[in-house]
Amino acid sequence: MRRVTVRRSPVHGRGVFALRALTAGERIFEYKGEVIRWRTAIRQSRRRSDPGHTYLFGLSDGRVIDGARGGNSARWLNHACEANCEAIEIGNRVFIHVTTSVPEGAELFLDYQLAIEASDDAEVRLQYRCRCGSRRCRGTMLGDTRW
Repeated sequence: MRRVTVRRSPVHGRGVFALRALTAGERIFEYKGEVIRWRTAIRQSRRRSDPGHTYLFGLSDGRVIDGARGGNSARWLNHACEANCEAIEIGNRVFIHVTTSVPEGAELFLDYQLAIEASDDAEVRLQYRCRCGSRRCRGTMLGDTRW
């Protein structure tokens, strides 16, 4: 039985939703896609028609999983500052696990903790604005907000 589905999200675009109650620690799926170098991923993402959706997941070895190329429904996980899922990297694979109990029908979220080169450009930073609406919202999908 399928545990999740993708549909329109009130937070942003599409999202992943629980088809049944999920328990903390449960592995939902693997974040799938082509494993490539960052340089290649950036070059490919510039050619896409929707630059606001890159579906890139950085690996600790400096490569990236491009969910837009051979990816699955995990690429539709939206960001939330108070996420109910986490990504666990094992080798060059990433698995999404639930961190808290999730009721049927609820949207699943990751805290993206994105990193970009320091930018004082307000327009660039606006691209990373958070829409989660949680009580502890940082206002950004970026992980390091010191600059």
